[in-house]
Amino acid sequence: MPADMNDYFKNKLENNNEPPKFLKEFSKKATILYVILAVIVLLIIAKPYEIIQSGEVGIKVTAGKFDPIPLGPGIHFFIPGIQKIIKVDTKVRIINYKSERDTAFGDVNEGIIEKPSISVLDARGLPVSIDLTVQYRLNPANAPQTIATWGLTWEEKLINAVVREVVRNVIGRYKAEELPVKRNEIAKMIEQEIRQKIESFQNKPVILESVQLREINLPPKIKEQIERVQIAKQEAERVKYEVEKAKQEAEKKAALAKGEAEAKKIRAQGEAERIMIEAKAQAQANEVIGKSITPELLKLKQINVQGKFNEALQNNKDAKIFLTPGGAVPNIWLNAEDNKKATSIGR
Repeated sequence: MPADMNDYFKNKLENNNEPPKFLKEFSKKATILYVILAVIVLLIIAKPYEIIQSGEVGIKVTAGKFDPIPLGPGIHFFIPGIQKIIKVDTKVRIINYKSERDTAFGDVNEGIIEKPSISVLDARGLPVSIDLTVQYRLNPANAPQTIATWGLTWEEKLINAVVREVVRNVIGRYKAEELPVKRNEIAKMIEQEIRQKIESFQNKPVILESVQLREINLPPKIKEQIERVQIAKQEAERVKYEVEKAKQEAEKKAALAKGEAEAKKIRAQGEAERIMIEAKAQAQANEVIGKSITPELLKLKQINVQGKFNEALQNNKDAKIFLTPGGAVPNIWLNAEDNKKATSIGR
């Protein structure tokens, strides 16, 4: 076989051993895919990121050093093994100091810490327990400094310790029986002193929302004593009310009697004035009448009476005539058969 013929078949065989072009392209894409999958697996295993939710801040720690700038909501990456991100809650949190556990939320009490009532001694050394509710939240702007200084148990060191100290100091100033009476004063004092102490901490680590005094639990003997005093006060108030009511009733009756007496007095005065006015008018009338009587008038009157006398004699023949001593006009007594009639003709 000629030499050029051998070269032809040799080249043909070599060309047939090369992989197709699409296989070369697939191989390259597969390599890239493997790399991507490896990166994804690495991310899943190492998880070099942290997602911060609303109501939280993140604190990046690099080789044990806290970054002073807090991380806001969103996704944040870090270098595994060298860095880490600590998430802390900045929402309002509650500590309930109470004698019984709150079961209103079942077993899920997110952000609510329940602690026993605060046991303290009053001014005489008697035991008293106080129920409080404290609402607060971590200051997000200074969260890195707070966690760096106080650690993740900052609530126990900043809130619980301060609350217990203030409650003991305030309650220790009063006697047990004074506590219920001065409840509002004590509640205000406890909140003011807790707020002052928390705000005095460097970097303002906590924002205090409110402090509510819910219950003052007194010793049984003190409670019985207070109840007796309250019953006595209620009885005294009842007696005072009855006395006041009786006094008011007496004053009312006295006022009515006085009013009636005044009314009678006014009526009597009115009657007296009426009589005086009538008497005065009669006197004036009599005076006028007296002044009006003249001898001529009397003579005329006598003539009129004499005329009536004459008429009487004409009608009654048996009439008897008699004169009244000192009188100017005669009187006539009339007898008619057996019946007697008296007629007096006067002035």
